[in-house]
Amino acid sequence: MPMRRRTPPRHTERYAASGRREALLTVVGNALGILTQICGLALGLGPLIAASATAYTVLKVIGAGYLLWLGVQAVRHRRAVAEAFHSGVSAMTPSLHAVRAGYVVGVTNPKTVVFFAALLPQFVDPAGPVWSQLVALGAIFAVLAIVLDGSVALVASRARDWFASSPRRMERVGGVGGLMMVGLGTGLLFSGRAD
Repeated sequence: MPMRRRTPPRHTERYAASGRREALLTVVGNALGILTQICGLALGLGPLIAASATAYTVLKVIGAGYLLWLGVQAVRHRRAVAEAFHSGVSAMTPSLHAVRAGYVVGVTNPKTVVFFAALLPQFVDPAGPVWSQLVALGAIFAVLAIVLDGSVALVASRARDWFASSPRRMERVGGVGGLMMVGLGTGLLFSGRAD
């Protein structure tokens, strides 16, 4: 059977092919999204989103829609993920696609906005500069998120080697991962607010 020339991989294929680096970049993107939420909270957007059902719903629908889109793309391209890995396709330069994907998921999570709006003000001294205190607390949270989520990504990359030893397994992992994102997006879309 003659070998077909492959087109350049889409970013979903590169995630699986590149593995650890892409996962860590997604973690960094997510932390940047959370830090953006903290800055918005420091500017007064957190209480607005927490108090406004419309703002909360809009943010929730955007976040859920993006997760659903990512999940559908992962399911659609699950075979290409295995092919990209086994053909040796790899992005040798850092991928901004991974950072962007993590950022969008992090910044559009309405539950973390409400969580931070309820939690962080308790640790702020009203006599001092509130904005800088909130940003400092958010930066600490973002660093902890990078360390913890990055550790999970590194451990998962070890398991990736076993899955990658079989194209069929890689295809299944891509499909299951996509279905999980669809499930998370659907759960976020239909979740209620804790008032």
